[in-house]
Amino acid sequence: MVNETILRGFTVSSSQEFFAAYDALLARWPTGTAEIDVPTPYGTTRVHAYGPADATPVLLLHGGGSTGAVWFANAPALGTHHRVLAVDILGDAGHSIPGGRPLRTTTDLMAWLDALLDGLNVSRMHLLGHSYGGWIALTYALHAARRVDRLVLLDPTQCFASFRPGFLLRSLPILLRPTQARARVYLDRETAGTDTDLGWKRLYALAVSGFANRKLVVGRRPDPTALSVPLLVLLAGRSDAHDAAKVAACARKAVPDARIEILAELTHFAMPTAMPTQTNHRITDFLADNQEKQAAPGAV
Repeated sequence: MVNETILRGFTVSSSQEFFAAYDALLARWPTGTAEIDVPTPYGTTRVHAYGPADATPVLLLHGGGSTGAVWFANAPALGTHHRVLAVDILGDAGHSIPGGRPLRTTTDLMAWLDALLDGLNVSRMHLLGHSYGGWIALTYALHAARRVDRLVLLDPTQCFASFRPGFLLRSLPILLRPTQARARVYLDRETAGTDTDLGWKRLYALAVSGFANRKLVVGRRPDPTALSVPLLVLLAGRSDAHDAAKVAACARKAVPDARIEILAELTHFAMPTAMPTQTNHRITDFLADNQEKQAAPGAV
C-alpha cells in the first residue's frame, strides 16, 4: 500500500501508475540492490544501495523529477568497487517522505544531507550529481569538504553559468500546467537524437504530472572557486539548458585543476541513461585515480 503522505496531490490511479513505472526501473538495478529508509529531522529518505558494503561510498543525486531509480545503467559499473547510494531527493518525486522540520532553504538542504549521511554511517564519500542534483552536490562539497573525497557533476545547472532563456521559456508550460502529455512532448524534444531510456521518460512524465506539489529547494549559485576537492565535470554537448562550451570555460576558470569534458552527442535530459558505457568509463576512471593515490606508498 502506498503511504498516504505520498498520495497528496495524486489520484489513486496516477499514484499506482507512477510507482509501477518506478518499480519497473528499479527492477533493472543489479541483483543485490537493497532499499534503505533513513529517518532525518526533515523526513524519511529512500536510498537504493548496491555494491560492497565495506567499499568507499558514492552518493548519487538525481536531476529534478528523475528519482534515485534513474541510475540503473550506472549502478553496475560504479558498484564494482564502490558502495552505490542513490537517493530519492526529499521534496521531489519518489519514495522519500517529508515530515518534521520543513525543508525550505539551502541551509535546510545541507542539514538534511548531513543527517542522511550520519544515518547511513558515512563519514567520507564520493559525490555525484546530475542537473539539479549537480547543484546540490557542488553546494554540499563547499559546505562539508571534509566528507567529500571526489566530486562528479553531470551537466550541472546553476553551478558555473545560467540557464538559457529559451530553455526556461520552453519549461514554463510543464511548470505552470503539468500534464503527462506536455511532459512527454517536452522531453521528446529535449532528448531528440539520443537513446534516452523510454522507461525513464515515462517515469519522468508521471513525476511531473503526478507530483504537482513537489517542492525543490533552490538557492543562489555557489562559488566554485572555493572548491577544495578533485572535480570531474561531464557536459552534454547538445544541452539546451545552457551553452556547454561556455559552462566548460567558466568551470576551467573557476577550478583550473578540474577534469572537464564535453560529450558531444548527449543532451541535458539524456544523462545519465543515454550512452552509459562512455559516461561510466569516465566516472570510474576518475574515481579509480583517487583509489590509486590512496594506495600509493606513503599515502596517508
